[in-house]
Amino acid sequence: MRYFTQAIAEDDPGRKDMLLDIATEELSHLEVIGTIVAMLNKGAKGELAEAAEEQADMYRAITGGGNDSHITQVLYGGGPPLTNSGGVPWTAAYIDSIGDPTCDLRSNIAAEARAKIIYERLIALTPDTGVREALGFLMTREVAHQKSFEKALYAIEPNFPPGKLPADPRFADKYYNMSQGEGDARGPWNSGSQWEFVHDRNSQAAVDGGDGGATTQLSAEQRRRVTQYASRTASSPNANPLTGADLGAGPGAGSTSTGRGSAE
Repeated sequence: MRYFTQAIAEDDPGRKDMLLDIATEELSHLEVIGTIVAMLNKGAKGELAEAAEEQADMYRAITGGGNDSHITQVLYGGGPPLTNSGGVPWTAAYIDSIGDPTCDLRSNIAAEARAKIIYERLIALTPDTGVREALGFLMTREVAHQKSFEKALYAIEPNFPPGKLPADPRFADKYYNMSQGEGDARGPWNSGSQWEFVHDRNSQAAVDGGDGGATTQLSAEQRRRVTQYASRTASSPNANPLTGADLGAGPGAGSTSTGRGSAE
């Protein structure tokens, strides 16, 4: 669905065709995965439907080995549910197309990379030859899709940074070493002629030349109202009120207040 939505909005004929091709193929992957799920649950489906075993035996059979296939078998009758591996129903929230080709293609590359790793993990979990072969094919197609998306991305020149507006040159080449101490490391991501490495703490604060604070412009009436509100809701630093937590405190509550200006 991600690739379909991108294809529909795409103005470039080459990328549009590629996205429609891969989106259509991904639907066939859904068919393959759904068929595998249905086939693996086929035996349990009949046994559940016909109550072929005693309840306790049936429960042990579908939950054996600590798996959660009983969710698929009991709730969905052995059919393939549109859920993720945690049982969460699929929603359109999974579609994160943003409408910029360079952003979407990078997101697609990441999605294919993640899918490839998930297939690897699934292959490592099953001894079933047929399942391993099917998953291996799907895993390989994810590699092919990633290569296509990479080619499409770099066929856009320039393709970085995304969008139209340029980066602010004052900050585009700075690397702020914010987490200092043990584990500090240098590499091509923060060293070399490309980067200005900012280690000094004073140079990391208020980098735009200001005082680091947030300001806003208010009318005289707005300032008066804000001051009035702040005064009305100000806390008293000398108060030590008796609270509900104090009244209901028991062993393990820590220090509590008596409400008379002191703590015990």
